[in-house]
Amino acid sequence: MRMDQSAALSNRASQWLAVWLLTFAVTAAFALQANDEATPEVQQLYAQAKAAQQHGDRATAIQRYQAMIKLAPHLAEAYNNLGMLYLKDRDYAHAVEVLQSGLALNPNMHSASALLGMSYFQLGVYEKAEPLLRAALVTNPNDDNVEMMLTLILIDLKQFREAASHLNNFLERNPKSQQGWYLLRKTYLEMSEDALARINDIDPDSFISHEILGEIDETMHNYDGALTEYKKAIDKAPLQPGTHMHMADAYWHTGRWEPAQTEYKSELANDPNNCIARWKLGDAMIEANGSYQDAISELNQSMDRCPSLIEARMDRARTLIRLGRRGDALPDLLVAEKNSPDEPTIHLLLASVYRAQGKNTEAQQEMHTFAELEKKVNRSTR
Repeated sequence: MRMDQSAALSNRASQWLAVWLLTFAVTAAFALQANDEATPEVQQLYAQAKAAQQHGDRATAIQRYQAMIKLAPHLAEAYNNLGMLYLKDRDYAHAVEVLQSGLALNPNMHSASALLGMSYFQLGVYEKAEPLLRAALVTNPNDDNVEMMLTLILIDLKQFREAASHLNNFLERNPKSQQGWYLLRKTYLEMSEDALARINDIDPDSFISHEILGEIDETMHNYDGALTEYKKAIDKAPLQPGTHMHMADAYWHTGRWEPAQTEYKSELANDPNNCIARWKLGDAMIEANGSYQDAISELNQSMDRCPSLIEARMDRARTLIRLGRRGDALPDLLVAEKNSPDEPTIHLLLASVYRAQGKNTEAQQEMHTFAELEKKVNRSTR
């Protein structure tokens, strides 16, 4: 397992390193600073090396920088640029050697520190790569590539909390990076697994442990397994708010309306102010073709506590329409439309209400909106 993770990490790192070097190549190519060793011959070699780099001829560029260093052994910029070329050629050992020499001459050469950190990373020497990359990030907190490489090291070292922090910083700057979101998801999954292990270490037979196992079963659509775990949680803590809610939701998701109602009522006995439980209780009553008036009573109580719960308004509007009270349903539908204008069902119900009121133009407009939104939903689904 460890080898698989290391291989995956190395693959991710190689991808990021390739991108990083493309963006770094221009900024890393220092112009020669005033120096007694920067003779005309050295300057000519620098111009030749730079031209070779621009044409993609790294071999010639490396030779020119090597010749420069022989003539001007104290010219730190030459070591930086040669180290970058070695890194691009994946000659990490030589990159480390050259970059260390350059930093010995100029410890404030931040690009060389970053390159050295990258080289150590590729050699698997994470303990040396980490402080260098941290220092590079302090110098330039918005360096996406340095931050991502440091994040990969932190993930490998199982320092997931700090890795998540860096990934969130990165994604604020790059919200469309699939790579970043992939790594953040992986990091949070690792943190979740670690939290579950700690919960089980404390007490594997607690109601919380059984609720978590039930939630895992639900994500795999194993509702029978989920119900078994939720039953164990209820047996452990029958008066604990949330235990009956989990079981009720499992019944609700599978369309088992009668047992769902029973569990929602038990949940409300433990937590009378739970507006979600009241909404779903009313919804289960409607779906079971039970008493619509009782359902409306539950929905009213839900909205009294949570007036922004649009699902409850939608259910109340649907119920009022079924009872032939379309005019009474209109205020709920207008509020729902304002909050969720892209929900097709709202416009379908509005068309029904307007048609019953003889407002044919409005009804046609709502049906047109409904049809357009349905097309959009179908395209998204495909």
